[in-house]
Amino acid sequence: MKFARRCRPGDKIQPSGYKVAIIGAGPAGLGAAGELICYGHEVHVYDMLPEPGGLLIFGIPEFRIPKNGVRRGVKELVELGVNFHLNTKVGVDIEFDEILREFDAILIATGTWKSRRLKVPGEDLQGVYHALEFIVDYHLYKYGYSSEEVRLSDRVIVIGGGLTAVDACYLAREAGADEVFIFYRRTREFAPAGVREFNKLEENGFKIYELTQPIEFIGEDGKLRYVKAIRMKLGEKDSSGRPKPVPIENSDFTIEASAVLVAAGEIATPPFIDEKYGIELTKWNTIKTDKEYKTTRKGVFAAGDVVTGPSLIGPALASGKKAALSIHKYLTTKEWKWVE
Repeated sequence: MKFARRCRPGDKIQPSGYKVAIIGAGPAGLGAAGELICYGHEVHVYDMLPEPGGLLIFGIPEFRIPKNGVRRGVKELVELGVNFHLNTKVGVDIEFDEILREFDAILIATGTWKSRRLKVPGEDLQGVYHALEFIVDYHLYKYGYSSEEVRLSDRVIVIGGGLTAVDACYLAREAGADEVFIFYRRTREFAPAGVREFNKLEENGFKIYELTQPIEFIGEDGKLRYVKAIRMKLGEKDSSGRPKPVPIENSDFTIEASAVLVAAGEIATPPFIDEKYGIELTKWNTIKTDKEYKTTRKGVFAAGDVVTGPSLIGPALASGKKAALSIHKYLTTKEWKWVE
C-alpha cells in the first residue's frame, strides 16, 4: 500500500522549515504523512499502538488487508523522513497542549476507537466483550506485541451486522470457538456488511440469526452463561432509511453461550474531552470541519473517521491526502478562512 505518491526515497526535497504533527497512524494519518513529507515539511506522527497502521494492521483480518503491503508503505514513509512516535496516546502520554506549542500545524486523525454499548442488563459480565477491542487484542498477541493470548471456546455469539461483526466471527473461530452464531436485528438485505458477506458466513459454517436482538446477558458467579434474545419484525423506515426492527411480543428465548462479541458500531475518539482547545465537536462526538478539513481552531485540521464517523479505508485515506493539501496551503499562505 503506497502512502507517498509525490516523491520517492532518495528524491531531493527542499525542506520547508515547517513542522506538522499528525495524531493517529491509521489510513487518514498515513495518507496525510505521505503528502506532507513530499512537500518538504517535517512530519511527526503520534499513535497509541506499537506499530503504525491503525485498523489496517490491528483491526482488520489478514484476508481483507495483507499486512506486508501496509508495512512496505510505512517503511517508505520512514525512509522519506517521517518520524513515528508509537505507544504514545495524545492526552495521556503527551498532552495536546504540548503539541499545540511545538508544531506549526496539526492534523487530528484519531478515528473511532470507542465501541457503542447495547445498554442491556448483564453487559458488564465477564465473557461479554466489545468486538473491536477483541479484534485489536487478538492481533496484538498475534503480532507479538502482547503476552496475553486471546482464547475463546464452546459457543460464541456475535452481535451486529457490519464488517466488524463479520470479521469477529472469523477471528472468534481462529481463537478457538467451536460454534459461532451471529445475531442481527434486521435481515441481511439491510445489514451494513451486505448480503454477500452474510452469505459467505453461512457458506463457511457460521449460523445466522436474523431479526434477533439480545435483551439480557445472564451470568453465574459474574461470568456469562446465557443470552436472552427476542425475535423482531421489520416496521416503518427509521432515520437511517431502513425498516425499523420491532420486537415481537412473547417471542423471547434463551441460548447458552461462553462469550459474546458486541459489534454495535463505534464512536469517534478525539484526543481530548468535550470541546476543549476551542475545537468544536458535533452531537456525534466527531470533529466539526469545513470543506478544507479545518477545525474551529486556527492551525488544527481533522480528517478520517474522527470527522465522518466509521467509514471505509478508501475514503479515510483520501480525506487524509486532501487534508494534507489544505495544511500545505495554510503553511505557505497563512490564510485561515472557513469554507462552507
